[in-house]
Amino acid sequence: MDDTMDNADDTPGKGRRGPLLIAAGIVLVAAVSGIGALGLGGGGDDGEASALPRAGKTVGVTRATLTDQAELAGDLGHGPEVPFLVKAPGTVTWLPETGKTVRRGQTVLRVDDRPVVLLYGALPVYRDLAVTPPEDDGTQEGDASGGTSGGTGTDTGTGDTNTSGTGGGEAGGAAPARLPAAALRGMDVKQFETNLAALGYTGFTVDDTYSDLTAEAVKRWQKDLGLPQTGSVAAGDILYAPGAVRIAGATVRVGAEAAGTPLSYTSTRRMVTFSASAAETGWARRGTAVDVELPDGRTVRGEVGAVGKDATGGGGGEGGEEGGGEPKVSVTVNFDDQKGLGRLQSGPVTVRYVMNERESVLTVPVAALVALAEGGYGLEPADGGAFVPVKTGLFADGKVEVSGDGVREGLKVRIPE
Repeated sequence: MDDTMDNADDTPGKGRRGPLLIAAGIVLVAAVSGIGALGLGGGGDDGEASALPRAGKTVGVTRATLTDQAELAGDLGHGPEVPFLVKAPGTVTWLPETGKTVRRGQTVLRVDDRPVVLLYGALPVYRDLAVTPPEDDGTQEGDASGGTSGGTGTDTGTGDTNTSGTGGGEAGGAAPARLPAAALRGMDVKQFETNLAALGYTGFTVDDTYSDLTAEAVKRWQKDLGLPQTGSVAAGDILYAPGAVRIAGATVRVGAEAAGTPLSYTSTRRMVTFSASAAETGWARRGTAVDVELPDGRTVRGEVGAVGKDATGGGGGEGGEEGGGEPKVSVTVNFDDQKGLGRLQSGPVTVRYVMNERESVLTVPVAALVALAEGGYGLEPADGGAFVPVKTGLFADGKVEVSGDGVREGLKVRIPE
């Protein structure tokens, strides 16, 4: 048939159930109603298609909004796991339970029975923090007295004091003062001081300089942690994360070496992740609304939070080897209303997103379409009048958008049996 359906979405997304069901429905309707439509071309004097009234369900042409949705399988959880890079040398003496929430100032693990504390920030630990000791100016001991070694001379001939000798003493003078301490500076210092102040340890200026006042605040913090009050912070004493974390699991046991990645964490907020075709992610932008059907049957609204930039899969592995198939990218869905998710922490979900939408259009059930002998589709009026040719638009939810001369809201049409 030359006059095929004019569907507004010419490239249906993979994974959509609607178009597949619709296509099957049209084939079924065409097969059932084809016999009644074969004699309709040119049967009347005016050339219009006509048919005798037939038994069948009667429906009306209605005005509605059609929404074409796609469905994808996803997983409810807490997002990707991130390893903690621990720099504390020694033996793990305590580990937290999986699922535990750790916040700023709390212990992530203990190494040699010393707490390794969580702080918030994006910059990783890369050096110890301390007040740098004064620099030596290179002056040797005894320089201060060297100038006076000539002393005050005595004229052996007259016994008079030789005042010229004092010149040498003045030239030597007093030793120069030692240079002031070269303060430790950097954005890592400011990040640490921001956390220290947030924990309530103040008395210093939050800036990029590790001062004596910073060290005094650190001593108070160390006292509360039960640590030696040194005023300096070793790189292995702290860990940074963007915010509060949920312990995802441990890769070592108590008694193992600590340095490395003994623990991993996730976000404390629940989210959904799913894989989408890399060729069909144009709809997936940050903030795009989606509906998520939870394992308990409830549906909640979420928003796309992130779309992966690297595709996985594809390449067509030989002999059905894993790694073949269509390239996919990972998509994350966030939820502002965490309480709306209930008590569920994980499980399979169905993600639905809008592929296409038509507002306030004339619609009929797909089953009301009749294949016409001259091509295309039409509607059979309930009163037995001539078939009304229609142009089809969007298919969704078992309905189809229709338009054309003679198509109006409220028109009663028959669904062929």
